[in-house]
Amino acid sequence: MDSQKVDMYLMSNAKFFQPSQLPYVRERLLAADDSKWDLIQSIDLKDPTTILIVSILAGTWGIDRFLIGDTGLGVAKLLTCGGAGIWTIVDWFLIMDVTRQKNMEKLQAYL
Repeated sequence: MDSQKVDMYLMSNAKFFQPSQLPYVRERLLAADDSKWDLIQSIDLKDPTTILIVSILAGTWGIDRFLIGDTGLGVAKLLTCGGAGIWTIVDWFLIMDVTRQKNMEKLQAYL
C-alpha cells in the first residue's frame, strides 16, 4: 500500500491501538495488498474511551464486555453482578487495554 495512505490511517486511528503496536500495524499495512484497503477501512474498531465510560456506568451488567465481543465474560459479569462489584472495579483499569487488543485482533484478521 501507499505509505501516505498508511500514515494517514495510523494518525486517524492511533487511539484504537497500543502505542507499542503501531510500528507493527504500519509494517503490516505497508505489506498488505491494495485490494484489502476498503476492507481495512471498514473494520469496526471500538473506541477504548467510550468502552471505559460504558464500563463505569454499566459494567456491573457486563455491557462493556458485550460491546467488545467478549460475550462469555459479559454473561458471567451479568450473572454475578460484576463479580460482586470487584470485577467491575478491576475492569475500570483493564478495559481500555483489552479493547485495544481486540481491535488489534480484528485488524490482524484482515491482514
